[in-house]
Amino acid sequence: MLGLIMAIIDATIVNVALNNIAGNLGASIDEVSWVATGYILASVIIMPLNGWLTAYFGRKNFYAGCLAIFTIASLLCGTAHSIWQLVFYRILQGIGGGALQPTAQAILFETYPPEKRGAAMAIFGLGAMVGPAIGPTLGGYIIDNYSWPLIFYINLPIGIVAFLMTLMYIPNPHFLQKPKGGIDWIGLSLLSAGLASLQYVLERGQHDDWFQSSTIWTLTIGAIVSLIWFVWRELHDRHPLVDLNVFRYRTFTVGNIIGVISGFGLFGTSLILPLFFQTVLGFTAFDTGMALLPGAVATAISMVIVGRIMSKIDPRILVGFGMIVFGISTWWMGGLTENSGYWDVFWPRVVQGFGLGFLFVPLSTVTLGAVPKEELAGASGVSTLLRQLGGSFGIAILTTLLAREIAIAQNTLAGGVTQTHGFSIPVLSQLVTVASQVISYDYLLRLTAIIFFVSTPLVIFMRPSRRSGAAPAPAASKMAMAD
Repeated sequence: MLGLIMAIIDATIVNVALNNIAGNLGASIDEVSWVATGYILASVIIMPLNGWLTAYFGRKNFYAGCLAIFTIASLLCGTAHSIWQLVFYRILQGIGGGALQPTAQAILFETYPPEKRGAAMAIFGLGAMVGPAIGPTLGGYIIDNYSWPLIFYINLPIGIVAFLMTLMYIPNPHFLQKPKGGIDWIGLSLLSAGLASLQYVLERGQHDDWFQSSTIWTLTIGAIVSLIWFVWRELHDRHPLVDLNVFRYRTFTVGNIIGVISGFGLFGTSLILPLFFQTVLGFTAFDTGMALLPGAVATAISMVIVGRIMSKIDPRILVGFGMIVFGISTWWMGGLTENSGYWDVFWPRVVQGFGLGFLFVPLSTVTLGAVPKEELAGASGVSTLLRQLGGSFGIAILTTLLAREIAIAQNTLAGGVTQTHGFSIPVLSQLVTVASQVISYDYLLRLTAIIFFVSTPLVIFMRPSRRSGAAPAPAASKMAMAD
C-alpha cells in the first residue's frame, strides 16, 4: 500500500507545481507539460507487462525493484537543473511507478481468502481513490510554503520503508512460473510504440488542434497499426508477452468496460472540477485541494462499509448503486454557478465520493475474481491500463468539448448583447467570458452524469462467482462456472 499511495499521489501532486517548475527551470508551458506526459507514457507501457515481468523476476524482486527505481528517480527529479533532465527522470519514475498499482492490487487479492477479498479491495481502494484527492492538497501546500523539489523528496522515506518491508514480508507465490520462450522483442516494440503513440495523441491532441496536425495524424495511424498487429500476434503466440486470453471470462470483460467508463468519469471530473474551481470560482491550489478532500473522506468511509457488506449482497447491486449515486452527484454539480462557494461544492463532493466507494470495491473484486490466481498479475495490469486509458480518453474528450462549448457559448452570449446598460465594454466582456465558462463546465458535468446513467445496466451482464468472495446472485453461481 505504501508503494501504491506513493505512486498515485506523485502522479497528481506534480500537476499543481508545473507553473513553479516552469518558472524555476526557465521552461515554456509546452515544455513543462512533458513532466506529466513523460511519466504517463512510461507507466502505461509497463502496466500491461505486469504479469510477464512478475513471473520473470518473481513477485518480491519485481515489486522491490519497482520501488527502488521509483525512489531513486524521485531523488533525481528533485536535483534536476533543466527541464529535459527532469522529463528524463520522470520517465524513469514512470517505469517504476507504472507497475506499483497493479502489483499491489494483485498482492492484496492473492493474500486474502475469497471471503475477505471485499475487505482487501476496500484497503486497496483507500489508496487508489483517496490518493488523487490528497495529491493536489499536499502539492498546493508544499508549493505555497516550500519549493517544488520537495514534492519529489517526500517520496524518499516512504520508498525506503516500502522497499525494506517488501523484502521482509512479500512472498513469491508458489504458482508463479517463469515465462517460456524468452522476451518477445517484436511484441514489446509494437506494444511500446502503440501505447506511447495513443497516449501522446490523447494527451496532446487538443493542444495540437487534433487532426489539423500531421504529428497527430501520423501517431494515430501508428497507434492503430501497432496495437492491432500486437493483439493479433499475442493471440497467436504460444508464449504471449501479455495474456489477452483473460478476456475469455465474460465478467472480466464486462467489468473492464465499466472500469473504462468509471475511469472516464473519475479522471474527467478530476480535471474539470479543479479547472472550474480555479478559473471560475477563484480558488487557490490549496483551496481546490480542500474542496476535493470531502469526497476522498466520503470514499474512505463508503469503502469500509462496502468491505463489510459485500459478502452478503449481490455486488452488481452495489456497483449499480455506486454508478447511479456518482451520476446524481455529478448532475448536481452541473448546477454550480460563478457565485458558488465552498459549501455549494461540499455536499455534492461528499455524495460523489460516497458513491465512488460503492462502485470501485465490488467492481474490482468481481472483475478480478473471475480470473484464476495464476493469471491474476497479468489481468490486474491489463485492467489498470484500461482504466488509465479510459481516463485519458475522458480527459481528451472533455477538454476538446470544453474548448468547443466555451467558444459556442461566447458567440451566442456576445451576439445577444445589444447595449451596455451602464457597463464598460471590458466589464461586459469579462461577464460574457465567465458566463460562457459556467455554461460549458455545467454542460460537461451533466454529460458525464448521463454517461453513467446510461451505462448502469451493464452490471446485469456480470456474473459474480464465489471465487471472488462476493455474494453471487441466486441463479448466478452455476453460470459463473461456465464464464
